[in-house]
Amino acid sequence: MIEPWLEGRRALVCGASQGLGLACAVALARRGAAVVLAARSGPALADAVARLPPPSAGAHAAVVADLSGPDAADALAQAALRDGPVHVLINNNGGPAPGAALAADPAAYAAAFAAHLLSAQALVQRLAPGMRRERFGRIVNITSTSLKAPIPGLGVSNAVRGAVAQWAKTLAAELAPDGVTVNNVLPGFIATARLRALIGSRAAGGETVDQVEREMLASIPAGRFGDPAEIGSAVAFLCSPLAGYITGVNLPVDGGRTPGL
Repeated sequence: MIEPWLEGRRALVCGASQGLGLACAVALARRGAAVVLAARSGPALADAVARLPPPSAGAHAAVVADLSGPDAADALAQAALRDGPVHVLINNNGGPAPGAALAADPAAYAAAFAAHLLSAQALVQRLAPGMRRERFGRIVNITSTSLKAPIPGLGVSNAVRGAVAQWAKTLAAELAPDGVTVNNVLPGFIATARLRALIGSRAAGGETVDQVEREMLASIPAGRFGDPAEIGSAVAFLCSPLAGYITGVNLPVDGGRTPGL
């Protein structure tokens, strides 16, 4: 039996039409939350909303939004707030394109910074006042295990994920007195379209897809790729009342692959 931890709460999940975002939306809805799903594709969002169990109160909703910068994020927050306060925010955005740090154009760093940090800042500035009034808030950022150890071939991603982690840690201390927690979930190799793209990118260097997959699996003590639902379960716990004393942490969900503590 799944506990209805979030009955009467509203959640905003970014990048929710597929992959990790959809898994988070499903997990939160199964705990009773009314979820606002945001993503770029209207038809995909409609399909995603239809997959959610009904909330304990209110209704699920979808907002088409391209979170490439703070202006779009501000508009998304305003739309999400029309039906009441948002108690849970899941910041989840597509990762930057793979490639070496040295080869990346400065514009690629700027675009990643805008999409991952500036958009998250705009959302939090809009949503945090309501969380503070309610004396309950959960902000979870879906980031990467590169916070613990940089991942070769993901130069831009490694850089921007570190910036998001420092921002989140600072924010956690500022919001903790008001009952609002801020945490980062660090997915390892999870079976999503993003992972398939990374495998394809590495295979373009001369190895076969099977070889790349075997090398990746060999680096995971659990011996398998993760399921998106496992990310959703971790996020749902961090958003529950049970996790009210956990804030400012980086939680790897990676089958033991991350080498550092």
